[in-house]
Amino acid sequence: MSRQHIHFVTGRLAERAVRACVAQAAEALKFDYTIDVLGISVAALMTPTWIAARIAPAGGATRVMIPGYCRGELDAIAEAAGIPVERGPKDIRELADFLGRSGPGVVALDAYSIEIIAEINHASGLSTRQLLAAADRLRREGADVIDVGCAPDEAWSGVGDAVRALRGDGHRVSIDSMDPRLIVPAAAAGAELVLSVNAENREAAPDWGCEVVAIPDSPEDVDSLAETVAFLDDRDVPYRVDPILNPIGFGFAASLTRYWEARMRWPAARMMMGIGNLTELTDVDSAGVNVLLLAFCEEIGIRSVLTTEVINWARTSVEECDVARRLVHHAISSGTLPKHLDPRLVMLRDTRLVRPSADEIAELAAEIKDRNYRIIVGGDEAERDAEIHVVNREGHQRGSDPFAIFAAVEAAAARPLTASHAFYLGFELAKAATALTLGKTYRQDEALDWGMLTRDAGEGSHDWRAHHDETNPSDEPERDEC
Repeated sequence: MSRQHIHFVTGRLAERAVRACVAQAAEALKFDYTIDVLGISVAALMTPTWIAARIAPAGGATRVMIPGYCRGELDAIAEAAGIPVERGPKDIRELADFLGRSGPGVVALDAYSIEIIAEINHASGLSTRQLLAAADRLRREGADVIDVGCAPDEAWSGVGDAVRALRGDGHRVSIDSMDPRLIVPAAAAGAELVLSVNAENREAAPDWGCEVVAIPDSPEDVDSLAETVAFLDDRDVPYRVDPILNPIGFGFAASLTRYWEARMRWPAARMMMGIGNLTELTDVDSAGVNVLLLAFCEEIGIRSVLTTEVINWARTSVEECDVARRLVHHAISSGTLPKHLDPRLVMLRDTRLVRPSADEIAELAAEIKDRNYRIIVGGDEAERDAEIHVVNREGHQRGSDPFAIFAAVEAAAARPLTASHAFYLGFELAKAATALTLGKTYRQDEALDWGMLTRDAGEGSHDWRAHHDETNPSDEPERDEC
């Protein structure tokens, strides 16, 4: 197979970084290359039409790679070059990963085996409109069944109407109560699952005409769970088994053992785990907890989980479980690690930290001849040595305090900052400070990567290109991309 030859297109300011990164990637991935430095400082300001009029691919080139920020259709470049054209990464330092990756975005995580039951707590306190809105949101986030949460000893005459409204809106519904006075009208209205039954209420279960969740009379009383299972078996009541997950500090490890023992005792039984006892009752962001619990469920054949989103740190648990069930299913069914498959649950930090070195920043600062501010988070490899840098022809400000940096920028400016520009710099410095604190990659004018919580509209929706004039530079920033 012939060796590929990539013809890279870039601008003057990015040339040094592009040459270094391309050389490194070419050595690692074994491809030939040429670099076409066109007559523009800011590579991202190129347009396909502008590139097409100037590109001159080297003989033997097999494809062209243009800057990742270059917008528009690429047909004009392909026609002028006579070879395929693609956009590169937005950050040239990610070139090797971009060209050689086989993980993120390649594996389709479509399959899963765990059903998500999402509880709406205190459903009786919601209007029908509020109930349906909550259920629709949960369904969009991945819920398969909407659980109508009821309080103990609650007298709710409208439970049947609530279930009927949910069913009418196309939802599968479960009822979270042990009180037959609530269960009977809910089942009659179309609830397909009752959470839960034990010695307290199992005598009524055969009359409900739906599946139930069998639980022990108390979490440690496994014999009582066996008695309820036998009762349901004798009366042909469909059920799934939930030995009850205990919170940390109240028998968590022992409760996991109960699930394992229940699977060994009833190898063909359907099982459920209520995971809220961990996500809601532990001072930790819920995503990692959800992944670990769903991995346990996937491995031993627990095919449904009950989750809720009451406490703030678990407010996205349903969506987290939807990603987690796909991730663990692929990992376990394929015999591969759940790593570099889907980055959506890496939210606090990034899958990979990309930062320029202090030398790279100094080189860029020495070459800049205009007033446009470049905001960069980088420095030496040691995390404690990373800083925020603000660079233009008027100076190079650096540090970890965005207020001090802004004051230095203002003092060095040849003319006063406008209110809008001051707001822009403050906004970007705040993002940079967050990235510095958490160890995240910062890219000017881009949203920080918060995994599935990333908000492009808000953090990175402004467009500086419309205001940048190559011949008469404005105060808008430029970048050092490919």
